Amino acid sequence: MRSVTKPHAVAPPLESTLASRYETATFADAFAIGLPTGTTREVGLLAEAAFDHPPVWARGLMHVRDTVMKRFGVKTSRAIRAADPGAGADRIDFFPVLSRSSREVIVGENDRHLDFRTSILLREGAAGDLDALIATTVVHCHNLLGHLYLSVIRPFHVLIVRAYLRDAAKRGWPRT
Repeated sequence: MRSVTKPHAVAPPLESTLASRYETATFADAFAIGLPTGTTREVGLLAEAAFDHPPVWARGLMHVRDTVMKRFGVKTSRAIRAADPGAGADRIDFFPVLSRSSREVIVGENDRHLDFRTSILLREGAAGDLDALIATTVVHCHNLLGHLYLSVIRPFHVLIVRAYLRDAAKRGWPRT
């Protein structure tokens, strides 16, 4: 891993619990960002720092997405958030947390058009390299609507993931 403190594309990490899904995925990508010395190694805190604070323009895009896709019977972000009304629901923004480990948090959702999973993985750097946070997204489309949806949102997805990571670095990562 390079010592880069701005988001950059990387190969989806083989050490992720999502690795078994890569081969059959309709789409998979990964972006990494170096973590400065003194940053916490608590992956849950890092995931929340990166993905719990969407840029304003990304929230606007999500509103447009929700408005359009609701007409096709696709779950909106509000519906996803409301699906588990329990007081202690484990979420990062509106994304349900599906699993947590000491090095990785997995969020995701299943819908009739596609299923997606996003991994937020902490990778220790080799000698002389920074540790990195890697955000990997894996999508499995189920039908034509899923494929059409993915083709429309894919360019925005890349911009949004990079913005989440870049903005978290600008705000400052949680410290040890």
